Amino acid sequence: MKQSAHRITVGDVTRELPTVRVGSVGRVPLVEFIGDSEFTNAAAQALLPLIPGGTEMLLTVVTNALPLAHELSDRSGIPYVVARKKRRTYMQDPLIQDVPSMTLGVAETLWLDGPHAARLRGKRVTIVQDVVASGGTAQALARLVERAGGTVAGYLAAFKQGNTTLPLRYLQELPQSL
Repeated sequence: MKQSAHRITVGDVTRELPTVRVGSVGRVPLVEFIGDSEFTNAAAQALLPLIPGGTEMLLTVVTNALPLAHELSDRSGIPYVVARKKRRTYMQDPLIQDVPSMTLGVAETLWLDGPHAARLRGKRVTIVQDVVASGGTAQALARLVERAGGTVAGYLAAFKQGNTTLPLRYLQELPQSL
């Protein structure tokens, strides 16, 4: 019988994460911050002390990590910038970065609007994600930081799931397959 949920606790919040099939990996726990303020707030509060010292800006990617980055920004006072997965018509001179490998088996491109990229120039930037598996998205975000003239201060995620060589600070490790 396959496990249909994976229990995690962050702070005083416990969730039964549903599991989903991901390519040839098997079933993995699905973390969803969107629409779950209690869980998002608990994760943001627990991540606060893990923000690297000297961080001047946070960078995340839409969609699921966005509420987490927002709550971290709200609690820490550190502003944040968001990269998108699709070009928007209003973007001005965006920086474009391919994501080299995706755990979900889907190639992606990240778009950072020019005015947002300018906010990273000269700043120490911490990359914020919900879950880091291989680190491909985090590395693509780091390239955007460097291309914008910023410096990567560190990598922060609520959860680590898999093997990455990144110096990642995270709350908990999730199983790679259930």
